[in-house]
Amino acid sequence: MTEYGRGYGSEPWHPEDPLYGESYGDQGAYGGQASYGNQDPYAGQQQPGWGAPGPEQQPHHEYGAYDAYGQAGQPGGVPYDPYGQQHDPYAGAAPDYYGTHDGYPPPHQPQQMRHDQTAPMPVVPPEPQAGDWQTAGHDEPWHDEPARPEPEPEHAFFSGGDADHDAEDDDPAPRENRRSARERRGKEQRPKRRGRGLATVVVLAVLAGGGYLAYDRFGPAPDYEGAGTGSVQVEIPDGSPVLQMGLLLKEEGVVKSADAFTEAVTENAKAKAGLQPGVYTLRKEMSAASAVALMLSPESRNNLTIPEGSRAVAVYERIDKKLDLKAGTTKGVAASQAKNLGLPSWADDDPDIKDPLEGFLYPSTYEVNKKTKPADVLKQMVARAKQNYARYDLAGQAKKLGLDSPLDLVTVASLTQAEGTSHDDFRKMAEVVYNRLDPGNSQTYGKLEFDSTYNYIKNQSELDIPISAIKNYDNPYNTYYYKGLPPGPIGNPGEDALKASINPTEDGWYYFVAINGKTKFAKTYAEHEKLVEEFNKTR
Repeated sequence: MTEYGRGYGSEPWHPEDPLYGESYGDQGAYGGQASYGNQDPYAGQQQPGWGAPGPEQQPHHEYGAYDAYGQAGQPGGVPYDPYGQQHDPYAGAAPDYYGTHDGYPPPHQPQQMRHDQTAPMPVVPPEPQAGDWQTAGHDEPWHDEPARPEPEPEHAFFSGGDADHDAEDDDPAPRENRRSARERRGKEQRPKRRGRGLATVVVLAVLAGGGYLAYDRFGPAPDYEGAGTGSVQVEIPDGSPVLQMGLLLKEEGVVKSADAFTEAVTENAKAKAGLQPGVYTLRKEMSAASAVALMLSPESRNNLTIPEGSRAVAVYERIDKKLDLKAGTTKGVAASQAKNLGLPSWADDDPDIKDPLEGFLYPSTYEVNKKTKPADVLKQMVARAKQNYARYDLAGQAKKLGLDSPLDLVTVASLTQAEGTSHDDFRKMAEVVYNRLDPGNSQTYGKLEFDSTYNYIKNQSELDIPISAIKNYDNPYNTYYYKGLPPGPIGNPGEDALKASINPTEDGWYYFVAINGKTKFAKTYAEHEKLVEEFNKTR
């Protein structure tokens, strides 16, 4: 029960209260039976009267729908509106019927309530606040009971509300009632908000419970000191972010924390672009800065790198050396397991092809370690070649260029790679290949006449080859002896050579000569002869 707006509590109303007999007491203030005892307040019993009211009192319809203020002993205690008119409770502050000792409602005759009308519950008027006695017409407080402190409101943090939300906004009463409450308070200060202090306590408690989180976030990252000891191999997968690298190194015992490694990478300008996937040989319990420095050094790299244009035999030798295998081991595996290494369907099985893996050992960097098998490395290379070739639609491009198959396009790329001395040469070199392949050209009549194809047969890289020896050597790869392309690629071309072979120049180039590391091109045989003379002077 609300004690005149002061708050919620179980203390009964004071006997000097005019409504005392209407609430919790066993007897009314004037000898009448209490209305909220064991009786039904709506059963129609007679209600006690309060005497004659003052004529100056203004009526209000909220205070009693029953004959709570009429003469005692009325037959039946029929409920009625004791004020005879309706009053809008939202039109302003309600009149104070208790402002003076004569301030009682005026008498009215009982009225019969219609059967379809429901009597409203009596509304208890608000209790005057401290400092309101003059307004209420009293010189002294209603009773000498010491002022009760307002109950401490439940904090919004625990009730689910907003800690900074004004308590007035939670008042379910109409806006006018809230406004009048503020007017009664006057300049009385509202309680200070304690939401921020409580939130701070909660945050500190959370951080105390998550000690590792707080330490790792605000303190220095755990780290070892020194260059470490022993040896351990760590494989960094392709596409690994820096944090994942740090986690892998921590798992292998190289660094103490991934955060320390991340900080070391951030502080090292070269590390941002220099760290690459692969297998690294590192040491145990290294400081993060030492680990980053060693990973940037070639000494730590345990990767296998295949240069562009490398021949298959050179690739096999690199694999044997990297895996500490006997010379010729990987070449034997390639010869015996070529069909099980994932070659594409368009890889021709022409018996004239010297090595079916030629052109499919894609130049790149591969992760290997001492336990890696040769067949696994070869499978990685073939898979990467297929992945890169698929990006260019080799079958469709070969058809546009007048070639018979995708393998022919890879072969053109291998020739372009072998004869070109720089990336700038590749498009011109590719045009030379296509112009010479035309059987109707008046310069070579369909022969390529490339020294690189002869060197491929001989597994050599000679520049000064006697013409008489080349022209008389019968071999399918000898383009001085046979017209057209060789049976297959003569090396493993890189991406630049492949793109140049798909998009050659159209300037009419037929000849070229490498002079002092630079390739010079010519359109006629006469221009070519002049370039040969220049070359001979540099020999």
